[in-house]
Amino acid sequence: MADDHTSVSATPTLNNEESNHNTAIHESKKLNAESASLDTTTTTAMDRNAVGYEENEKEKEIGHNHDTEDEEEQDSQKVNDATAGQAGLTRTTSTVHYVEGMKLYVLMASMTLIFFLVMIDITIVSTAVPQITSDFNSLEDVGWYGTAYQLACASLQPLAGKVYSNFRAKNIYLACFFIFEVGSLICGVAQSSTMLIIGRAIAGIGSSGLMNGGLTILSVSMPLHKRPKYFGIMMGFAQMGTILGPIIGGAFTTYVNWRWCFYINLPVGGVAGVIMLFFIDVPEVVKPRTDSIMTIITRKLDIMGFFLFAPAAIQVFLALEWGGSKFAWNSATIIGLFCGSGATTIVFGVWEYYQGDNAMAPFSILKIRHVWTSCFVMFLFFGCLQIASYYLPIYFQTVRGSTAIVSGVHMLPNVLSQLISTVSSGAFVGRLGYYLPWIVASSSLSAVALGLLSTLNPTTSAGKWIGYQILLGFSRGLGMQMPLIAVQNSINPKFVPVAMALVTFGQTFGGAVFLAIGETILSNQLRVNIPKYAPSVNTAAVIAAGGSGPAVRAAVGNDPVGLAGTLLAYSKSVDAVYWFAAGAASLMFLVSWGMGWKDIRKKDAPPKVDVESAAAAC
Repeated sequence: MADDHTSVSATPTLNNEESNHNTAIHESKKLNAESASLDTTTTTAMDRNAVGYEENEKEKEIGHNHDTEDEEEQDSQKVNDATAGQAGLTRTTSTVHYVEGMKLYVLMASMTLIFFLVMIDITIVSTAVPQITSDFNSLEDVGWYGTAYQLACASLQPLAGKVYSNFRAKNIYLACFFIFEVGSLICGVAQSSTMLIIGRAIAGIGSSGLMNGGLTILSVSMPLHKRPKYFGIMMGFAQMGTILGPIIGGAFTTYVNWRWCFYINLPVGGVAGVIMLFFIDVPEVVKPRTDSIMTIITRKLDIMGFFLFAPAAIQVFLALEWGGSKFAWNSATIIGLFCGSGATTIVFGVWEYYQGDNAMAPFSILKIRHVWTSCFVMFLFFGCLQIASYYLPIYFQTVRGSTAIVSGVHMLPNVLSQLISTVSSGAFVGRLGYYLPWIVASSSLSAVALGLLSTLNPTTSAGKWIGYQILLGFSRGLGMQMPLIAVQNSINPKFVPVAMALVTFGQTFGGAVFLAIGETILSNQLRVNIPKYAPSVNTAAVIAAGGSGPAVRAAVGNDPVGLAGTLLAYSKSVDAVYWFAAGAASLMFLVSWGMGWKDIRKKDAPPKVDVESAAAAC
């Protein structure tokens, strides 16, 4: 190719060959000039590709629906051609810098450990409650030890998604983790029931940003086709926390002190936090902010939306928690809570609609079928998981007379099969490319497994309850991470934090709602079944005894026939809860088909183009 001082003017005296040569040179210089002008905006263009288009392109931006991560890389490569053209170089590969090698493994280990602690905190207090209420003489506060945590967590999760969309992910994640640790410390040193409840609420505030924050950080730390494998590992180990929580809590309460249910978060979580702080550089999903912090808080975080959403969520939580136990379902208190929640939700919806893409729960994201179906599937999925996690121990401890630790051993088939299935399904999705068959299979098998669990009775053989649990754990592991993969594959990376917050809210909200409904079903069925199968037993005394096996037997007294009838009544009542969960899993099977049929595998890169050679060929 000629040098830069070669004339590009064609004269009448030039022959055809010279004219063609100069024309090619002229075209080459034109391409290089255009490339040079684009070079100054390459960074801005790549940022746009990484975090989303501008406001006037929102409709295309939010639901971009790339079938594979490689298509995202191709978009970035189109911008990189500018630089390549200027230097006469071939097309470069993607400029996204992912975490790789040992750093990725360390990041995974830290995230998994923190996620495990968050999930354990949901259920670990359940077996410690009897001792806590005895120490503080606070039986009337028993419901708040679990509810305070979940209320704070669920109410703040959508707002946490907006925070991650506007600030550095690592800083926000570590701040949330610090709040979670402070809450755990307050619980551990609590000198009163009120102090313990406050500590649980603070821990819930911290956990609201840990679940979706961890998922967001991992999603920008690795390409899409690798996420199922690593998400499967993280979810498989972390979700065991909900099952192992009662076991660990029972062991601490029995052999050490219930305060260690909360102290355990400090040293274990501290190690993970230090690793995150000093040894891990987390890729960012947002451009460096140019607005002031106050501008972001007032204009982009949708604080008004939060102040509308939080009361709506809290009111429905309280209605479900108190209905049928503290207050009758037709009482003015429960009706008022439901009406207040409904009215506030309507106002919240109107506000969010007019806020547009600055909303805490943008309609432009919620209307994407893959997103709302994934949120609903996660709501149903985690609700069914919580039912199994809470009511299998009740069956083993109350009906079968096992201790807390032995009941945990009895649940190992469920835990191990879920772990193996979760990790395996993640690897297979990464290799085969499609997530939809796994969530469909998961929901259908879960419905079958929960239906089988509804047949348990006081004399069910070990072979049956082991087999049923293996099927349940296997089915749950197949679909545990699929809603997360579906959402990440359906929207622009800029909106991943908000979408992850919506999915994790569905998870937390589903668990709390299902537990409240399950408690109502259990208590109502006991009121029907105890008089039916054990007419000589005081129904109110048995219900007041709670789910502890020794307490129930003490309430029955020295009445072998009455005890046998009471245990059968308890078994029948737990079966009714599993029938409800089986119905929810069947609904999940129908909804899951809307999550989309997409191949997330990485395709071969397109042929490389040499800009200078192409120009010379002209």
